[in-house]
Amino acid sequence: MSTPTPDYFPGYAVPPGMYSVAPVRRTSHARVLLIWFGAIAVIAVALVAVTMLISKPPIRYACPPDCGRPPTGKPVETNPRFTAPDGAFSVSYPATGTAYKITTKPNGVTADLQAGDGGTLQLFSEPATNRSPEQIAKSLISRTFPDARTAYKIPNTMVGYQPGYGEAADCWPQGANSSYMKMRLIVMVAVKNDLALVAAAVGPFRPFGPDFGSGKPSGANLQIALDMGKYVNSFSWRGDPPR
Repeated sequence: MSTPTPDYFPGYAVPPGMYSVAPVRRTSHARVLLIWFGAIAVIAVALVAVTMLISKPPIRYACPPDCGRPPTGKPVETNPRFTAPDGAFSVSYPATGTAYKITTKPNGVTADLQAGDGGTLQLFSEPATNRSPEQIAKSLISRTFPDARTAYKIPNTMVGYQPGYGEAADCWPQGANSSYMKMRLIVMVAVKNDLALVAAAVGPFRPFGPDFGSGKPSGANLQIALDMGKYVNSFSWRGDPPR
C-alpha cells in the first residue's frame, strides 16, 4: 500500500528531506521602473508621430512680395462699389451724402472733398503696357504737375493687396490771387494682368501733428489722405477673391 501524500492529509507531518520548494524569483525595483519608463517612452513617441501626421505646418509668408491674402469670408461693405464696364477691376468709393462730390468715368471714380482743406481723390485704372508701377506713377505726376518735386517714396506700397509703388510729391501752383500755395500729391500704383490700378490724392499741404491728423507721426501731411487708406486696398482685379 502506497504512502498517502501530505497534500491530502493536513495534519500529517512531513518528514524532513521528503521534498523541497523552489525559491520564489522576485523582480528588482530597478527592472520594474525600467519597464514602465520604456512603455511610457514608446507611447509618447507614438503620440508625437500621430500628431505630426495629422497636423499641418503653419503657412509662412515673406511680405512683401508674398503677403498672403485677406480673409475669405463674405465681405461687409458700407460704401458703394464701382465696377469697370468690362469687369477688369472694381473699387469702393465714398457714399453719396458724405462730404464728397462723386464723379464716375469708365475707368474709375473721382471724389472731391467738400469740407476741411478740400482736395481730390482719384481711384482709376489705365493700361500698364509693360511699364512698372514706378514708371506709371512718375508719368502720372509729370503729366499732371510737371513742376512737382518728389518728397519721399512710400515704403512697402500695397494697392489692392498687390505690391506696387508709391510716391509723395510737392508742388506750388499759383492761385487766383497770384499767391503760391504748397500742394501735396500722393500716388500709389500696382500692376496685375497688365492693368495698372491707381489711387491718387492731391490737396493743400498741412503738417500732421498732435492737433491735426490722427495724432500719430505721419509724413502724409494731406487731410484727404486720412480717408484714402480705406479705398486703396478695396481695389480688386478680375478674378481676385472677395475682400
